Amino acid sequence: MTSGSDTATTTGSDTAMTTGSVARRLGVAPTTLRSWERRYGIGPAHREQGRHRRWSPVDVGRVEEMCRLTALGVPPAEAARAALQEAVAEIPRPRRGSDPGGLSLGNVRQECRGLARAAVRLDAPAVETQLRSTVGEYGYTTGWEEVMAPALHAIGRKWASSGERYVEVEHLLSWYVSSALRRAPGVGVLGGASASASAPMGVGPVGRVGEGGSGGTVGPVLLTCVPGEQHTLPLEALAAVLAERGVPTRMFGAALPAEALYEAVRRIGPSAVVLWAHSRNTADRALVHLITEAEWGMRGARTHPAVLIAGPGWSPRAGAYAPGVERLTGLRTAADRIEGFFVG
Repeated sequence: MTSGSDTATTTGSDTAMTTGSVARRLGVAPTTLRSWERRYGIGPAHREQGRHRRWSPVDVGRVEEMCRLTALGVPPAEAARAALQEAVAEIPRPRRGSDPGGLSLGNVRQECRGLARAAVRLDAPAVETQLRSTVGEYGYTTGWEEVMAPALHAIGRKWASSGERYVEVEHLLSWYVSSALRRAPGVGVLGGASASASAPMGVGPVGRVGEGGSGGTVGPVLLTCVPGEQHTLPLEALAAVLAERGVPTRMFGAALPAEALYEAVRRIGPSAVVLWAHSRNTADRALVHLITEAEWGMRGARTHPAVLIAGPGWSPRAGAYAPGVERLTGLRTAADRIEGFFVG
């Protein structure tokens, strides 16, 4: 939803857009659009009373062509000359579902298309602006599922089919997505969103949401990639969503060794352990057994964590790994299931 000066206005049969709306659509920072207008004459042909910029479809078509050319490596000045010289009717339009650079995005939100375009241009400020805007408007769940993940997948597919050409695009986008996810309240803070940072280690569960110390009965959720697994972004997205919901977590990131994971479980006393495996080669049945057998607490009142497996590396038959093991599917349903340990 938009309001005020961010909305498009309609005059006759044409829809005029604000600079902010054009920036979000194309994945370009508003300051970049203003710079292109000042340097190259790429901008709205008319201004409304009060000097507000309003972009007509013709204006947007020209700057969209400039974006397409710069994404292909054409210098900005040359791209601007080409966009201004071509009649808008003759400007080649990408097929529906495609974007500059040959990305295949399908039917996605405009914010996803803008994010992918900014990444292909290696326009880091625009990527960061798009991500902040997306999280602010949609939150982390929808932001990941409908904007970040589709853009990452499209660029990943392009990288796989183009050799090393898109590796720099994938690395840049992954870095800024990770940074955006870690900005969630509580992510990266000991104990996650709610657990007490002063709670002593080695005394069992940290406590319920909103309760610190060892007197509570529900420990935080431990999130980790299995040994050998380096793909952390989906797990970082889960950590961000859980933090958004006020669920305390301990995030260990990539490739935590089995012995270290076992020791962490015994020291923290988590309510649940989420094991992420992107590849079948890293999905280790023996590790699942090891963690299901981990226990803590006083003799005669030992406690075990719930073990949740996540990621495409695991078999759909979670029970085959160990009794009581559950398989998480999808970010939203995974967060709902984990949140269930802390409510009711």
